Amino acid sequence: MDRYLHTVDSDWYRHRVSGAVIFVLVAFSILLVRLYYLQIIEGDEFRRQSQENCFRLQSITPARGFIFDRNGVLLVENRPSFNVSIISGDAKDPKKVLHKLTELLNIVPETLFARLVEAKGVPSFKPILLMRDVSRDAVAIIEAHRLDLPGIVITVEPTRHYIEDNRASHLLGYLSEISRGELKSGSFPDNKMGDFIGKFGVEKALEPYFHGRRGKQHVEVNAFGLVTRILKTEEAIPGKNIYLTLDIKLQRKVEALLSGKVGTAIAMDPSNGHILAMASSPAYDPNAFAEGMTYELWNNLASDQFHPMENKAIQGQYPPGSTYKIVTAIAGLEEGVITEHTRLFCPGHYRYGNRTFRCWRRGGHGSMNIIDALAQSCDVFFYQVGEKLGVDRLARYANACGLGSPTGIDLDKEANGLVPTSVWKLNRMGIPWQGGETLSVAIGQGFNLVTPVQMLSLISAVANGGIRYKPSVVGRVESPDGSLVEKQLPVALGRFSASTKTLQLIMRGLVDAVNKTTGTGWIVRIPGVNVAGKTGTAQVVALEEDDKGKPLESQPRHLRDHAWFIAFAPAEEPKIAVAVLIEHGGHGSKAAGPVAREMIRTYLRD
Repeated sequence: MDRYLHTVDSDWYRHRVSGAVIFVLVAFSILLVRLYYLQIIEGDEFRRQSQENCFRLQSITPARGFIFDRNGVLLVENRPSFNVSIISGDAKDPKKVLHKLTELLNIVPETLFARLVEAKGVPSFKPILLMRDVSRDAVAIIEAHRLDLPGIVITVEPTRHYIEDNRASHLLGYLSEISRGELKSGSFPDNKMGDFIGKFGVEKALEPYFHGRRGKQHVEVNAFGLVTRILKTEEAIPGKNIYLTLDIKLQRKVEALLSGKVGTAIAMDPSNGHILAMASSPAYDPNAFAEGMTYELWNNLASDQFHPMENKAIQGQYPPGSTYKIVTAIAGLEEGVITEHTRLFCPGHYRYGNRTFRCWRRGGHGSMNIIDALAQSCDVFFYQVGEKLGVDRLARYANACGLGSPTGIDLDKEANGLVPTSVWKLNRMGIPWQGGETLSVAIGQGFNLVTPVQMLSLISAVANGGIRYKPSVVGRVESPDGSLVEKQLPVALGRFSASTKTLQLIMRGLVDAVNKTTGTGWIVRIPGVNVAGKTGTAQVVALEEDDKGKPLESQPRHLRDHAWFIAFAPAEEPKIAVAVLIEHGGHGSKAAGPVAREMIRTYLRD
């Protein structure tokens, strides 16, 4: 019995050992086959992937150049931004990783998947930007789940920060992500998808200066795409710093004066064309673009009836109203239609053909010379001067004064305005010019359209003796170490077609407009300062006779006149020229005049 039991145990043991040996042999065989497959058959491919996983070249975004005002006050800087990207080659299954990421951050997945689709064709080892400027909480969540998010990388890049939010937003401009079309254009050789570039204002105009040069970093990464060692670094070179001609103290005052109004106010140094202030109301916050504009916010801006995205100073086109009488006066004096001794009578209306053209003063101004007519803005006087000149001679002087074409300011999308001629109307409408239309043009109505910066250039040239300077917003460009790269010198565009005597007469009329109680700009006077200026009330639509003279508040807003005021001071040695336009503000003296007065007072005081 014992022998039998011993034999059974031996057989059982032998079978167990044999089974174990067979299992080990099979396992080693499978392992050997797998090793052969990986090393011999797929060896080259895995060797290539291994090298890509080990060593990579990472791009370093350069810091964008700063923006300062004329006195060195910092207006625009950079702040750190945490950006989330995905390297599809490390993610293995990018869609699965993105689903996990959206669950962790509690965000809508469609946005991230759209980014993935847009980046189709990007090499698998290059990062694809998913989210820009995420919160520190989001960074902490991603870092805590790093092993669950292969291929997800977080980088820190400089992001634009506008220190005073929407201050001077139309002048400074904003950044937005570069488009595929812009990349393909060849104009941005150092940029890549995901980069932000200037899209408006100074940010766009000086993009080559701001951008700097991209840096490089050679790194070693592990299988999860995490950097384990930095091998070599070529530092990025920051962009150049820009010093504007802007005076931020005056800018703050101007924007406060425009608060609650729709319009624009600009100031210039008439001796060189430097823009001292430029405000357009309402404004927008450029930080919203740098941080990533949402569809809802963009839709609100784009659909706003007051057009906050429009720089009304250079893009707004308006009838000039009575400010245009400066052009009519220059043309009349230079063409010999009138002299300083010419007197024309104003009974309050002027009959032309079968139509009666009225003066803004119902009772009339009586006998007027050119100085009185400018000071009191007599319509009937300028009707008669315009009739004698004709529209084409008026147009020639308007063009010489810089109207009807861009001023050349260092900003994008400047409008042309419109100086009508008889040929223009015939070509545009197929109808001959009518004599009565010349009377409307002579007082700044009819087809006339100007931009506020054109009127600022006009009044500045009157102030300095007839030189039209190119308006400039850039003072100088400096490298990051403070060395001078470029300094903007004044650019003279030409002279008025006006003699010194003519300009002196115009000057006397503008001084009387502000400093005599009969002048239309009396409200703008500043004790101790000799201000010269011209009011303008630009009619938006022709009103019925019964509607004229009704209180402004009784008219629908969109039918109210635009209010103008252009001025310079001190008249004997001008330091500042201003142009103010308040949309649908009514009378120029009441709506635009006080803004101009406080602009001049603030600048001369400081």
